[in-house]
Amino acid sequence: MNVEEKIIEQLNRLRPYLVNDGGNIEFVKFENGTVYVKFLGACSHCGMLDVTLTEGIAATLINEIPEVKSVEKID
Repeated sequence: MNVEEKIIEQLNRLRPYLVNDGGNIEFVKFENGTVYVKFLGACSHCGMLDVTLTEGIAATLINEIPEVKSVEKID
């Protein structure tokens, strides 16, 4: 399994939590150790977006996939 497939697999595991709150997440690309994602639905304008990104999405991807060094959101 390549790095992008691992990222998508982890995002799919996290997705139900976002969908439950009316949002979603889309994998955009993986480049130079950084994962780029786009938040959709309620997540795109949620006041907790930064917490979700750093403590949820980024923490999981960085812990589970050694090649991932950071996660950035794209609007």
